[in-house]
Order: sequence, then structure tokens, then C-alpha cells
Amino acid sequence: MVVSVLEEMRIRSLGVIDDAVVELSPGFTAVTGETGAGKTMVVTSLGLLLGGRADPALVRVGAKAAVVEGRIAVDGRSPVAVRAEEAGAELDDGTLLISRTLSAEGRSRAHVGGRSVPVGLLAELADDLAAVHGQTDQQGLLRPARQRQALDRYAGDAVAVPLAKYTDAYRRLRAASAELAELTTRARERAQEADLLRFGLDEIAATEPLPGEDLELAAEAERLGHAEALASAATVAHAALAGDPEDPEGVDARTLVAGAGRALEAVRSHDPALAALADRIGELGILLGDVAGELAGYASGLDADPRRLAAVEERRAALTHLTRKYGQDIAEVLAWAETGAARLGELDGDDDRIGELTAERDALRAELGGLAQLLTDARTEAAKRFAEAVTAELASLAMPHARVTFAIRQNEVADADAGIDVGGRAVAYGPHGADDVELLLASHPGAQPRPIGKGASGGELSRVMLAVEVVFAGSDPVPTYLFDEVDAGVGGKAAVEVGRRLARLAQTAQVVVVTHLPQVAAFADRHLVVEKTHDGAVTRSGVQAMEGEARVRELSRMLAGQEDSQLARAHAEELLEAARAGR
Repeated sequence: MVVSVLEEMRIRSLGVIDDAVVELSPGFTAVTGETGAGKTMVVTSLGLLLGGRADPALVRVGAKAAVVEGRIAVDGRSPVAVRAEEAGAELDDGTLLISRTLSAEGRSRAHVGGRSVPVGLLAELADDLAAVHGQTDQQGLLRPARQRQALDRYAGDAVAVPLAKYTDAYRRLRAASAELAELTTRARERAQEADLLRFGLDEIAATEPLPGEDLELAAEAERLGHAEALASAATVAHAALAGDPEDPEGVDARTLVAGAGRALEAVRSHDPALAALADRIGELGILLGDVAGELAGYASGLDADPRRLAAVEERRAALTHLTRKYGQDIAEVLAWAETGAARLGELDGDDDRIGELTAERDALRAELGGLAQLLTDARTEAAKRFAEAVTAELASLAMPHARVTFAIRQNEVADADAGIDVGGRAVAYGPHGADDVELLLASHPGAQPRPIGKGASGGELSRVMLAVEVVFAGSDPVPTYLFDEVDAGVGGKAAVEVGRRLARLAQTAQVVVVTHLPQVAAFADRHLVVEKTHDGAVTRSGVQAMEGEARVRELSRMLAGQEDSQLARAHAEELLEAARAGR
């Protein structure tokens, strides 16, 4: 059942196209016209709607922008509708509107269901909306990697489940191997770093610096270096405050203050203001007594021992040696020691870590070997079914004797450490397993199977491509298929069979085919023609739906290049009749 149908594309100022409307419908739509025109109209426009790369060169010279709009009938329960609604889009009576605007400056904007969205959302929707195939896809099918992807896609969960486990184990193995390689290749550097750290930590431990010790010693050294001057100054200051016992006649500050206090005490009762001053003088006398006592104690306690000064300077020299190497002050030296001890612990633990990583690597390699064998078995089983299905399709595409097979191989390696064990053999491996997958074709009886790039002509390759897509349609369908000249290199009876097979595919999906073959176009339910006009300055194109006589004339043109040729018309009518009868 087709749950999403592309109903219409509207293109404005896109390359050589000007305000063209491409109306599509369920079933098989053939798009024909002059060389290149159909492709520009349908393939490029649909590619933009599906989030493809936007090329500013598509905008007509002189136009501000190119706009492509699409109207898609969707089932409200389909993944497309659900994802669009999650992005804020709204369905219009079961129809989803998509638009893409490309400015001449290269800016690109997208809207889905009336809501502005990132262009990346269009690419997300594309996975469930349409499959677009052209001649470049045929070339891509020649690459073994694409062939492996096609086989894995066909196999479904049988490969997807072990492949997901394999991918996770492969990622963890890469991480463990990288860390192990770093630890082992940098062993000498790490040993040198550890030795330097041990030397520094031993040097600091031998000195045993204390927090703030450098500041305290600097102050003590300053005091000891000027002990005599400090003692003399303290003695003179003490005498000035408290008097000199050896000079009884001398006048000192305490005696003068005491006299001032006595003078005020006698009259303080007469004025509160004077009483307050008397109190302050009393406090001053007490303060002078305290300071004088401390000066006496300072002078008597001052140590001018040269040996102590020498010891202080020696300790300061030892601390200075540390600060020259490990920090600007003792605080930074102690911080360096703490960090260095932690780093040394890490380095000393590397040997244990190497052992752990080696065991982890070996376990992961063994796990990968088992998962790779599961992948090989699943791919081998799926390859048999896939090849049989494609071979059956080729019989319907005028290749009744062709036979498709898959070659699934592993490459053995001489160095067991460079591979993983699969079936008792050391084989090369990668992020997708240990298998090399190659699609082989034997085009006729007795022919040896050869890679399709070497064993298939252009027409045969087109039919193999179509057969592969038809098989996919049965196992992993999408609502819409667009084939861009997939029938290139095909003619005659083979072209008729291609048209017939596309018509059968259209019974379960919407099929749009850009073709130059009348044998293919005759099988279409709807025939669109892209016509160019030129006014001498600007080339424009329009799209016309061919029905009745107009369709006969177009097929005649495609057959003989002459719309009015009676022979061509008879052949065109015969083609249409045969197509209707042979569906």
C-alpha cells in the first residue's frame, strides 16, 4: 500500500524552467522531452525537495530566487507525518506541503507544513519518502562497499543486530589499541619524565619546606642583620619615654605627662570639659608606660647572635634553590610537589595499565572474531536469497540466462596481531566486519561469473540496477521511486521488458521515470513531456500531460523523430496496445 504519494511539484525560476507545474499521480509516470530537460525538471527539483545540495547556478540569471514546492499525500500514521508533526508542521487534509527556496546568493530555506525548518529535516523525511536512482547510482553499484551496503540492507536485522554489536566492539578496540600504542611507544619518554619527577620530589622532601617559611625567614634575616641599630633605637626611645637611670636630671615624656595630669586634677571639678581632657592625659600616661615597658623588653630580648643569622641565611639559600626550579615561592613549590606526586603515581601505574589494556584488547579481538563470523554467516545466507531474487527479476528484464551471485571473502594476514581470528584464520577486518562482498554476473550460460563492472554492458548494468531496486521494493519499500534514465543503453525487446517491470513495480509504489525510450514510456499510466521555448533571449520550459492523440504523436517523435510519420504512428499505437495488454 502506498502511504505517501508525491502529487505535485511547482518550480519557479529554476535554471531553464519558469513557473512550471509537474503534476504526478500514483502509479507509473513517464517524463520525456528533449535531452536534459526532463532531468532538470524532475530530478533536480525533487532532489532539492528531498534536502539535496543547493547550487546557486540553478537560479535563472536576473531572478532573485528559485522556489520548488511539493504537495505530498501522506498517511497520518506514517513516519513522514509523525516526524513532520514533531517539527511543528501541520497536515492540510492529509496533505503535507514542502517548499525549498534557493536565493541567487546561495542561501537556502525550507518549509514543511507551513513551518520553517532546517534543510536537514528534508533529508530525514527523504529516507521514508522516495528513492532516487540515476546513472551515477549505477556507477556506485560497481563499488564493493556499495554492494556490501546493499546486501546488508536486504538482510535486515539478521545483519543489523550483530553489526551494531560488532561496530561497538570495534570502536572500543580502536580506543584501547590507541591508548596501548601510546603507552608502549612513549615508554622511554615516560621513564625520563618519571625520573625527573622523582629527583624533584626527593629534593623537595630533603629540604622539607613549610608553608610561609620563606616569608618568615626573610623577616628574621632583616631583623638579625640590623640588630645593633634596632637595639640602640629602642634604648633611646625608652629613655625618652621613661627616663635614663644614669641621668637623674634628665626630663622624660612620662614625667612631663604626669605633671600635666596633676595640674588638671586640681581644678577638674570646675569644668566637665577640662575633666575630660584630664582623663585623656591619664590614658596617655598609661599608654606611655606600656610602650616604654615593651621597648625595654624588645631591647633586652633582641638576639644579635651571628650564628643564628648564618643559620637563617643558609636555610633561605636552600629554599631559594627550590624556588628557582619549582616555583616563584614556597607555596608554588609545595603545589608542584603535590601535582608531581600525582603524575608520578600515574606513570608508575602505566605498567599495570598496559597489562589491563593488553587483556582488554585480546578479549575484544576475540569478541570481534565471533561477531565477524556471525556477520559472514548472515551475509552468506542473505546473499543466496538476494542473488536468487535478482536473477529471477533479470529473467523478466530480457536476461533469461543471466545469473547473479555474491562472492563473500576474507583476506588472510600473515601477522596474526594485525587481524582477528575468524574460523581459525587470521583475517583482515574493518568497521563493517571481515567480509569483502562483490556482486558477480554471468550474463549467459557457460560464462564465468565476473564482477558486474567487468561482466556487464551498459544496458545490462541498467537492468541489474533495476532488478536490485525491485527486490528492495519487496523487502524494504519506499512510497516513491524516481529513475533517471535507468534504461540507458537498453533497447528493443529489453526496453519493452524494462517498461513492463516498471509498470509492475508501480502496482505497489509510485514510480517516476525520466526516459528517452518509447518502449518504456508506453507502459506509463501518465505521460508528461517537457517542452522548451526560446524567445531569442530566454529559454523556458513547460510541462504538458500527453493523452490520446498527443501521446501517440510524442511516442512517434521518440521512435522516428517525426510526429506525423504514418509508420511511426502505427508503431506507437502498437506499443501502447501491447503495453496495455502486457501489464
